[in-house]
Amino acid sequence: MLRHEVQPGKLVAGTVFALAGVLYAGDAGGAWETPWFVAVPLVMGGLCLAGAVAIVTGRMRRRRASGRTTDEPGPDMAA
Repeated sequence: MLRHEVQPGKLVAGTVFALAGVLYAGDAGGAWETPWFVAVPLVMGGLCLAGAVAIVTGRMRRRRASGRTTDEPGPDMAA
């Protein structure tokens, strides 16, 4: 039994923030050079992607919770 429901939008956002942190930790440690302007598009793109994933996930859950089934004949399956 799950303790909580999976939230893919938060997973995407956390992954992007972790990636940004790793990039700047590597820069601070001297492993590589990361330009200062990399963080803004990375974080903003990640937040937009996370928002889109959260919207799609919410719609899928609402559709599944509404009890839609494919047992009813649709317009193309009329007898």
